[in-house]
Amino acid sequence: MNPTIIGENCGYCQGGELLASFGIKICDLNVSQLILFKEQSHPGRCIVAYQNHISEIVDLTPEERAAFIEDVNRAAKAIHAVFHPDKINYGAYGDTGCHLHVHLVPKYKDGYEWGGVFAMNPGEKFLSEEEYADMIGKIKAAL
Repeated sequence: MNPTIIGENCGYCQGGELLASFGIKICDLNVSQLILFKEQSHPGRCIVAYQNHISEIVDLTPEERAAFIEDVNRAAKAIHAVFHPDKINYGAYGDTGCHLHVHLVPKYKDGYEWGGVFAMNPGEKFLSEEEYADMIGKIKAAL
């Protein structure tokens, strides 16, 4: 896989303001990047985005696919360790973005949207810069 493949208008590829409109990069993983979703109605919600601008998981080699799933697993373990959700929902969308990524959405039995499908961006809960930094620090420590 060519690591220089990037999407022209893709926040995962370009970073900067495109990424900042919805997330904060936490760190690079083995073959992906871990991003904190700014909208935090589900405390600990993150995104694991593949390192290259590729649309479909079927376009990865078996080795690349295994490495990507391992990154998703690593991130999920960190979210479980830090936030103790009752369940994590995994969402892989991209009808318009077309960059392989998975949303990791912690769900809590006594919390927001328990028992239903999570809203992509409910726009209800945003944090202070200090709260984001604290959350990111805890996730990094758990990785």
